[in-house]
Amino acid sequence: MPTYNRGMNSWIDATLEWIGHHPTLAGVVIFAIAFSDAVIVLGAIVPALPLLFAIGVLIGLGQINGPYAVACATLGAFVGDALSFWVGHRWGHQLHAYWPFRRYPQLLERGELLFRRNAFKSILIARYVGAVRPFVPAIAGMSHMPFKRYLIASALACISWALLFLVPGWVLGTAYDAVAAVAGRLFVVVALLAAVIGLAWAMVLYSYRWSAGHLDALLARLLEWSHRHPVLGNWSVSVFDPRRRESVPLAMMALMLLLLGWGWFVLLMVVLAHGEPLRVDLAVHDLMLALRNPLADYPMVALASLGDWQVLLPAIAAAMGYLAWRRRWMAVAHWVIALAFGLALTQLLGATVQVVRPPAASSGFGFPSVAVTMATIGFGFFALLIARELPGRRRVWPYLVSGAIVSLIGFARLYLGAHWLSDVVGGMLFGIFWLLVLGIAYRRRATRAFWVKPVSWIFYGVFLTCAVVFAPRNLGTKLARFEPPPPLLMELPANDWWNGQWRLLPARRNEFDDDQRWPLDVQLAGPLAPLQRQLEARGWRVQPQAGWEQALHLLDVSGRPDEVPILPATLDTQVEALLMVRHAAPGHVHVLRLWPAAARLQPGAQPLWVGSTQTLRYSRHFSLIGLWYPLRGVDPALSALRQALDPLPYRLEQRRRSQVPVILIDSTSGNALRQEDKDNAAPQTDTTASNPAASGQSQQRR
Repeated sequence: MPTYNRGMNSWIDATLEWIGHHPTLAGVVIFAIAFSDAVIVLGAIVPALPLLFAIGVLIGLGQINGPYAVACATLGAFVGDALSFWVGHRWGHQLHAYWPFRRYPQLLERGELLFRRNAFKSILIARYVGAVRPFVPAIAGMSHMPFKRYLIASALACISWALLFLVPGWVLGTAYDAVAAVAGRLFVVVALLAAVIGLAWAMVLYSYRWSAGHLDALLARLLEWSHRHPVLGNWSVSVFDPRRRESVPLAMMALMLLLLGWGWFVLLMVVLAHGEPLRVDLAVHDLMLALRNPLADYPMVALASLGDWQVLLPAIAAAMGYLAWRRRWMAVAHWVIALAFGLALTQLLGATVQVVRPPAASSGFGFPSVAVTMATIGFGFFALLIARELPGRRRVWPYLVSGAIVSLIGFARLYLGAHWLSDVVGGMLFGIFWLLVLGIAYRRRATRAFWVKPVSWIFYGVFLTCAVVFAPRNLGTKLARFEPPPPLLMELPANDWWNGQWRLLPARRNEFDDDQRWPLDVQLAGPLAPLQRQLEARGWRVQPQAGWEQALHLLDVSGRPDEVPILPATLDTQVEALLMVRHAAPGHVHVLRLWPAAARLQPGAQPLWVGSTQTLRYSRHFSLIGLWYPLRGVDPALSALRQALDPLPYRLEQRRRSQVPVILIDSTSGNALRQEDKDNAAPQTDTTASNPAASGQSQQRR
């Protein structure tokens, strides 16, 4: 199975790469994907949804023509449906005798049930339901549906299906191209957070459904086995009596207990054997460190605070108080035991399992994550309490809510660097494992039902109230606990930097950004104040760092462009130390951003800064959000900066590989660099054709 998954993933990646390089011939691939998804039997295998979603992203990024892709997808689905209709019409009910329908009769039975309810509507509805999509056209052919009537329904269904499957990726691609240029990290963080919540939601939902659908057969086999083994059989039947209402949930919990216990034991052994962070821990930590940005930091600190005792304890205490008032002592006792033992064991493991903590983690963080473990136990046991009293279809909802909240807490702590991935996963596995142990014990002993609505309102209401009151409080102080360690500083001789070693500093912001929109084309030696004063005298202004309060102006449809803030940007987790703006043409501004470099100049330990100049254009996307969008190419903002520098000494260089111009500025006291190198700077020539204004000016060091 792993080999198959790797082969499938590589095939999907290769297909999408080919589509991006051959946008016209891509129509053939889009047609083939939609056709294969519609053909009977084959449609149950082809992963059309992720492929068409990815194609939609390419449309949004401008790689493929949108109407052309929609037409190809519609035509492919229509032809595939027609082939399935012909197969059903040709072989009729004989299909039941052929594989795979002989082995899996439910493949056709579900489609036949839908078709009998309303033939015309079933063709429309089946287009959006993957389990029956390839089979309903064949069933229509088996039922000898009039071909003209079928064509109308199929055409409408295929057009709407193509739009529905392509438009989400289309919108995402368009939004990414617009937003990623100015808030790429924030965009990726939000996307990852949504993916984590979706994954947790799907795992809880489908594991619950699978267990509920297979445990009746498991109980029947257990009953049969008990007749052959009197001693163990009598004990197992006393726990999982098929005649009891609680038998199916108990068997479900026992099965999960075995699986999670095995998973927890394996993870614990791996962590103990390594004695250091796993490779996946380091990879996830590095990814999260690269995604740090000011607009995401504060929300993540607030989400991480949801696992603090100031939020969890009042909600649990209030719910326990209500249960005690209603004399549900069994529930209270099991909940207290779950929390006490969970806290004690996590503290014991944290003290005995010696694993190097992440650099940003303070004392109190270790394996497993205490906050994640206690949140899992607190929310999980409450879900177990109330799910027992809910109707069958609604029993999964408390588990879904608990899974989503715990996933939020775990992701936020990973983002902040408080834990390794194994800490978070280990905390979840241990919490669920211990919950299942207590859950089986509680379900065996609890016989009295209670009304769940009051206690649910109390628990979730108090939790939300405490979250709103406590989570946003002292965010700056909380964030300081998770500040990444400062980078190691490289020592550079000042003259060497001025005469060539400036090339040792990074050429672009990071691997997420296009070097034509985020070139690091400015380097400054010395303090920021002289440069700031010089630029302010030439019409530039300082913009303070924008937070979420200022970012809300992006949604103000009546606001003027000059009221919309320029979003902050980070370099190696550090926000810009100086952001200066100068108005250019209408709807355009020149921007200079400066970050501290991972180097300092000797002698004198002079600070060194790297920066980026950009020309931003204001545009409103989807009539909802207004953004300052960086333009591509060699930026006229660099020329505007040069014109404002005199009398500060500077020189213009050029990177050899990218041909991007870089301006070196000396703001040291007495211009020490300039005194050492007074006669060494020959005139430079800016050969970039896309900036004639810059190439016509003198580029000597002043």
